Amino acid sequence: MLKNSSSEKGQGLWNNLRSFLIINLFIAIILVILFCPKCFLSWEGIVNVIPDFFYSFFISMALSFGGSKIEDFYDQRISWISFPLKRLVCTILTYLVYSFIVSFIIVFSFAYLQGQFTFSKIPWRSILDFTFVPMQIAFVFMAIFTTRSWLLEWRKSAIEAEQLRSEKLASQYQGLKDQLNPHFLFNSLNVLSNLVYEDADRSAAFIQKLSKIYRYVLDVQNEELISLEKEAAFARNFLELQKIRFEDSLEFNIQLQQANNYFLPPLSLQLLLENAIKHNIASQANPLFIHIIQKEDELWVSNTLQLKSGNKTTNKGIGLENIRLRYLHLSNKEITITQTQDEFLVQLPLLKIFK
Repeated sequence: MLKNSSSEKGQGLWNNLRSFLIINLFIAIILVILFCPKCFLSWEGIVNVIPDFFYSFFISMALSFGGSKIEDFYDQRISWISFPLKRLVCTILTYLVYSFIVSFIIVFSFAYLQGQFTFSKIPWRSILDFTFVPMQIAFVFMAIFTTRSWLLEWRKSAIEAEQLRSEKLASQYQGLKDQLNPHFLFNSLNVLSNLVYEDADRSAAFIQKLSKIYRYVLDVQNEELISLEKEAAFARNFLELQKIRFEDSLEFNIQLQQANNYFLPPLSLQLLLENAIKHNIASQANPLFIHIIQKEDELWVSNTLQLKSGNKTTNKGIGLENIRLRYLHLSNKEITITQTQDEFLVQLPLLKIFK
């Protein structure tokens, strides 16, 4: 969530040199007016206040520059949304330490340049007393930077949430089109038409499996999560349907442990299985092996890699992107895709529902 925050902040007001100088000039004028309003009633007073103006200008620049850098630093490391208290404490402590050190250096330097002391006799107590005045200004800057940073991250989080919601709706729509795509239906009906004349029993079994698949699709199309047990039962029906079509050219294995305790986005397995069958050769000479195995809190879906001519990879496409977006919406977990010379593997995180 925070990957782009630094780039957004890096183009902010405090990082634009012209705006930075103008704002700090304005702040310095305001500070001088507040501390000595009568000084501006005469030319002599204005001349006398010039050193104070430069002092206020340098203080303002140092404090605002440090505040912006501290803000950028923590924006990349601690989220206001996820860790608000930790972020607030770290920001306050860091900025106060920075403000004290910088203010002390500036007060010391200006007092020395004005000849108020020599290195043989440094009035440490007086310098510390004057340092607390800039510290009061630092509190104002800290409030401004903290509020600005929180509002920007809250706005960014709200925008990302809306984008994820839109992506979810789009992926659900695209997923539904994929799951009921005419190509799959055409293949199924084509296989069925041949089976009707060849083997009535197999054609009846094919119709039963096909009806179960589409019933499942209709039942879960509006669900965000489905139990691993139900999704695996659907996958078995889907693979048995394909096995009627491919016979010995397709082999599969499903091994589950505690299926009822885990959940995943519905129809994730169909998209992976369709990809495996679509992109790979399945013949008696080179059977396609598909394995669905639960390993602790992950579901490993793998197939032998024997790509059809023209296919160089299977790790891109609408199906995998559909699954990735749904996991992104439901959790902070990512799917893992591994392609070797002989195998294509997708590791699906298994989710738990806490009531």
